[in-house]
Amino acid sequence: MSQTITITVEDHDYKAFEHVAFSVQDWVDNFVSVRAEKAKTDIIAKLVAHCNANSIALATGEAAQITQAYDLGVIDTAANVKAASQAESQE
Repeated sequence: MSQTITITVEDHDYKAFEHVAFSVQDWVDNFVSVRAEKAKTDIIAKLVAHCNANSIALATGEAAQITQAYDLGVIDTAANVKAASQAESQE
């Protein structure tokens, strides 16, 4: 499954970006791809450490491993982490 992400920028911001990027769309696509790859690497490292420490079989493949990391509570969404942090600070 894939997701579509849409961003809106002001005309002057787009024009400014064209000055520093050959293709604004390619730059954005590349940025998202590289950032997602860094996140995957971090998630899988955390999952492997957790599974090794707890004698849990590691799922096969990146997609399955990311799902497993969520299912085991090794990671959570940034929104959930922020909400939990805010709730703790209010206590």
